[in-house]
Amino acid sequence: MKTPGLSLDSIEQASELIDPSFLHTPQYVHSGLSRRLGRDIAVKVETLNPIGSFKGRGADHFMRSLPPGRQVVCASAGNFGQAIAYAARARQIGVTVFAATTANQAKVAAMRDLGARVELAGADFDAAKAEARAYADRHPECLFVEDGDDPRIAEGAGTIAVELAPMDVGTLLVPVGNGALISGIGCWMKARSPRTRIVGVCAAAAPAMAHSWREGRPVPSQEAATMADGIAVREPVPAAVDWMRDYVDDVVMVPEEAILRAVHVVRDTLGLLVEPSGAVGVAGALQHDFADGPLATIITGGNLSDAFRAELTS
Repeated sequence: MKTPGLSLDSIEQASELIDPSFLHTPQYVHSGLSRRLGRDIAVKVETLNPIGSFKGRGADHFMRSLPPGRQVVCASAGNFGQAIAYAARARQIGVTVFAATTANQAKVAAMRDLGARVELAGADFDAAKAEARAYADRHPECLFVEDGDDPRIAEGAGTIAVELAPMDVGTLLVPVGNGALISGIGCWMKARSPRTRIVGVCAAAAPAMAHSWREGRPVPSQEAATMADGIAVREPVPAAVDWMRDYVDDVVMVPEEAILRAVHVVRDTLGLLVEPSGAVGVAGALQHDFADGPLATIITGGNLSDAFRAELTS
């Protein structure tokens, strides 16, 4: 059975209801970055909020539907868990997050600081997600929430598209992890700005979502060995694959060296220290040629590991 589509009305309502801390983030054409790329590019910066990533939009929209006192369990590489914990804190909702034993320790600490109970289990994100699902099965009082599966999370992320509308974007490069971000953005853009091409960018070392989009079905990969932990998906979420087939025009992949180069370019031009997954859209612009017309991307997160931060600032 085909997955139900996302709701345009829900995205537009969310753009007025979501915690203002996550809305109306900076967006602009940057001359230095444009010069480095050889063409104009607009960026939307989603790192200047209480959790340092775009994930707060979808988490806030989702958590508004839950009653106080509910218990939630999820898996996260770090940013989604922070977003759920932040949204839960104001609603007296308990949160348990499963993260891989290899997870970014700065992100783990941030989740705990926000009040989440964090369990480290499994060698990677997808293994941690399996542990989270098993935990929820053993604890029926807990609601398992999966990033990329619940429409409200994708619709909350889609509010980025509402804000980008005045930029008149020709091609929008969107980092792809579980697929919620690009699906929500694509849903709104296809209805309100159909001339905008929605192009996903995946790490070549974590190709599952790219292969799944091309095949039209979930295609797992054996590993997701990318430095961009926020998009290191090995087991695609079926709902997100369905949404992407409806709302996405193309998906490209970028090698690890392009991702690292993009992080440095963002630092040297925009003056921002961002995590590798946050710079993947810029890596796409560095690595691939796109049609003429206004180009834009989203800087999705700035939660670096301590070691990577030290490397960038040394």
